[in-house]
Amino acid sequence: MSFLMKIVLAGDGAVGKTALRERYLGKGFSSNYMMTIGADFALKEATIREKNIKFQIWDLAGQPRFGTVRSVYYYGCLGALLLFDVTRPDTFTNLENWLEEIFKHNGKGMIPIVLLGNKVDLREQFPNHITDSQAEEFGSNLSKKTMESGFPVKYMPTSAKTGLNVSAAFDMLGSVYLDYVEAQQAK
Repeated sequence: MSFLMKIVLAGDGAVGKTALRERYLGKGFSSNYMMTIGADFALKEATIREKNIKFQIWDLAGQPRFGTVRSVYYYGCLGALLLFDVTRPDTFTNLENWLEEIFKHNGKGMIPIVLLGNKVDLREQFPNHITDSQAEEFGSNLSKKTMESGFPVKYMPTSAKTGLNVSAAFDMLGSVYLDYVEAQQAK
């Protein structure tokens, strides 16, 4: 069985969405990415639980001025990797706004989300960093709402620079989506 899964990479500007995508695509890491204007797009196939998933990855610009343009790119997406920068608490605080935007504009309401705390390789340099337990608590609280739609919100620490959990994050989103589809089919 094969799935085409449109997903979005969402979160504030400079949280590492493009770096994460490029690492996942096997292109390595650069600390000098240009700001994404509107959205950027890539495809990658993966096998998850013996099912072929072709990820259609939309990397969305995180700056507020692109909010109007961004809404168009959410439509039809089946899942999202929602990123924050563990060294910038404001990017964590803004997650609620991103969730509202994702759920409002995708055309389906609540869709599977995996929460990613990126740049964990830099965490020790920032005393006010967001901890894994803070992010897990956020995911757990959000799961109380999303479970009504048939999926939990999982959290994973990532580093696009070192590659920590980059492939695992996409695999986790694919797995949560497959669980979601199976639950919908069982109804």
